Amino acid sequence: MKSKHLFLSFLFLLFWSFTMSAQDQIEDLVEEGIAYHDKGEFAQAIETYKKALSIDPNSTLVNYEIAFSHFCKGDYEEAIKYSDNVLIQEKGNMLEAYTTKGSALDMLGKTKESIELFEKAIKKMNGHYLLFYNLGLNYYKTNDLDKAEVNVINAIEHNPNHSSSHLMLANIQNQKGNAVPTLLATHYFLFLEPDSKRSIQALDMLYKNFWGNVTKDPNKPNTINILVSNNDNSPFSTAELMISMLEASKSLEENKEKTEDEMFVENTESFFKVLGEMKKKRNKEIWWTFYVTFFYDLAKSDHIETYCKYITQSNNKDSQKWLTDHESKLIEFDSWLKSN
Repeated sequence: MKSKHLFLSFLFLLFWSFTMSAQDQIEDLVEEGIAYHDKGEFAQAIETYKKALSIDPNSTLVNYEIAFSHFCKGDYEEAIKYSDNVLIQEKGNMLEAYTTKGSALDMLGKTKESIELFEKAIKKMNGHYLLFYNLGLNYYKTNDLDKAEVNVINAIEHNPNHSSSHLMLANIQNQKGNAVPTLLATHYFLFLEPDSKRSIQALDMLYKNFWGNVTKDPNKPNTINILVSNNDNSPFSTAELMISMLEASKSLEENKEKTEDEMFVENTESFFKVLGEMKKKRNKEIWWTFYVTFFYDLAKSDHIETYCKYITQSNNKDSQKWLTDHESKLIEFDSWLKSN
């Protein structure tokens, strides 16, 4: 009897050793495949992943990695096939597989199917910011701006640090012609992602919404035209008028010697403070509870100049130089952020 137990123990140890060895091989091959993928060598990555798949055909990690490399290679049907290998098991890497499959369906022109998949995934996985974001992106592509907005706001509520969600919300509001919400979402995107290719475009959108409602008559140099929104029901109508007045204030005698950068800092501070003073307890929307709350606190701090230099660094050499020369200000700003 004792020898039987020893034999079973030996078999268990042998099986455990084999399993661990196989798992180590899979992990090594996955790391190798990822290295190829990151260099854009997707075909080589796929071949490497397939070696891992020959060891464990049901590995959700390997099936997902193959799906993702196929997606990046433009083989969307294959991406869907390997994503389904993950989804049918309902184990690991479900989020990644849903995201890859949904994006592949969209790229194949099957946006409606992609929307249905993401809606199903949100229910199955109790919501995740990437699922909400991708669903919002699909609705945005189909020009259903209201549904796009709802889902992107859900994404932000699940992960406020997802910069892409703030940028998409800004684009949605910009397309709707809502200047103040566009500014708020754009500001927060630039706060999270101040120095990228997307930042340059976002900064341009911010400037256009901040300065775009004021024009000068070339035949009447002392005359300024202010465009006022026709949406009297907008909770931001007062703030929109205030933005125009701030831009018009550049022409005042007291401001004529100030630079564009100096005026941007002053007007941004005024904009945030006015919105903060407009906020009421009954305001429950994200614009007031999240954006205005943060920016009002910022405007009342000693860091508004640092903030303005920080978010404009992507396309402003003076801001870049200022940040280099005032490293201590950045450290103080960071400390303030951590304490709030």
